[in-house]
Amino acid sequence: MSTGVANQAYSGLADDLTRAEGLLVAGRDEDAEKLLSSLAEDAEEYVDRNCHTTDKVQWFSFPTIFERLCYRRVENDPRELYDVGEPLDRLYADLGLACVRLGDYARATEALKQAVRWNPMECAYRLNLADLYLTNGDGREFLALSFSVFERASNAQHLVRAYLNFARHYERTGQAELRAACLRCARRLEMPSEQLEAELDAVKGTDADPDSLDDARAQQILAEEGLPEGANAEVAVCLLMCASDAAEAGDKNLATDLTVRARDLIGAPAASALIQLIHETDEEAETHA
Repeated sequence: MSTGVANQAYSGLADDLTRAEGLLVAGRDEDAEKLLSSLAEDAEEYVDRNCHTTDKVQWFSFPTIFERLCYRRVENDPRELYDVGEPLDRLYADLGLACVRLGDYARATEALKQAVRWNPMECAYRLNLADLYLTNGDGREFLALSFSVFERASNAQHLVRAYLNFARHYERTGQAELRAACLRCARRLEMPSEQLEAELDAVKGTDADPDSLDDARAQQILAEEGLPEGANAEVAVCLLMCASDAAEAGDKNLATDLTVRARDLIGAPAASALIQLIHETDEEAETHA
C-alpha cells in the first residue's frame, strides 16, 4: 500500500501562527492570546461555511500523510476524510498554551479539545489536555486521555508520559506493584525524561521499584488492568510504511526520522522485522501488478 509522504502546504495562517508563537516566546502572552483568539474566530467561521461533517464525511487538519494513514488504521473510521488545508490543530494548541499562561484553564481546556478534534493522532495535545483535567480535579478524564495515548502514540516520549500518568495514579491509590509495572514500561523505552528519573529515584528500594518485579509479572498485572506493556504495533507499521515511501521519493532525512521513531517505540529487532515484511509485501505486490 503506497501512502506518499508530503508536508501539507498551508496558507497565510501558518505565518500568523509563527508570529503568535514569537509573542509567546517573548512572554507577550496577552498579545498572543488576542491574536490567536481572532484567528480562531475566523477559522470557526470558515469551518462553519465550508467544512460540514456528516455521517459520510469528516474533516481534519493532519500535517502529514502519516497522521492520515495512522488514523485510518487505528480508528477504523469508515467516513471519507478531507483535509481542511489549514493548521487548525496548531492554532488551538497555541491558543491553549496562551490561555494556560494567563490562568484561564477553562478556555485552555476548550482550545485543546479542538486541537485533539482536528488532529486526533497528535498525542501531545491529549497529554496536555489530560494535565489540564487533572489540574481541574477531573481524574477520570485525566486517566481516559492518558489511556488513549497507548493506542495512538507515534513518539516514545508520549508513551513515557502516559505510563508516568498511570504511575502517579497508582501512587495516589496505594497500588505499589502497578506503579512499579508502569515505571518499568516507561524505563524500557529508554527515552530521556527528567520526570521519569525523579520517579525512579523516589521509588528505589521500595515496593514501587520497577526492579521489584520481572517483565512477566509486570505484563500480567498490567493486562489485568487493561493496560498494554508497550506501543501499538499498528502505529509502528504506519511509520515504517511512510519511511519506505519517503526513501523511494529521495527524502532520506524524513525516512530516517520516521524509522527512528518506529525503532524507539517497539525496539530495533521488531522494527527490522517489520521493515523486512513491508519490503516483501511491496515486492509481492509489484510481482502481481
